[in-house]
Amino acid sequence: MKRKATLNDLLCFALYGASMAVSRTYKPLLDELGITYPQYLVLVALWSEDGQTVGSLAERLALESSTITPLIKRLETSGLVKRVRHHDDERRVSAFLTKRGRELEDESECLGLRLLERSGMKPQELMALTRQVQQLRTALTITE
Repeated sequence: MKRKATLNDLLCFALYGASMAVSRTYKPLLDELGITYPQYLVLVALWSEDGQTVGSLAERLALESSTITPLIKRLETSGLVKRVRHHDDERRVSAFLTKRGRELEDESECLGLRLLERSGMKPQELMALTRQVQQLRTALTITE
């Protein structure tokens, strides 16, 4: 008789649980920084390339523009980013880090350190796992 799969046999459940655990690990530190996890992701994208359009940020983060716009507005209200409309096309809006937004990059280093510490993994092991999950995501998002 064939054994039925349990939750613990499902990759999707393992990834979901790991994602939730990472979020719980980050939450106290993000609270101290005064930002949410989705806001943190926007900031990380801007730290790597400042001045991105809302559309390019949405694409990079795999979110809809309608989802990312409120995140950017809240970051602007918090003084971490500034939105600028393009002169040639008023519909295009870019997000630029403020001085405070750039400073937050150094303050957020504790997130990666906490994750590494809590995981019990070596840095190279965690990096290898990250690459594997990225490869899986890429393979699953390629459309035919």
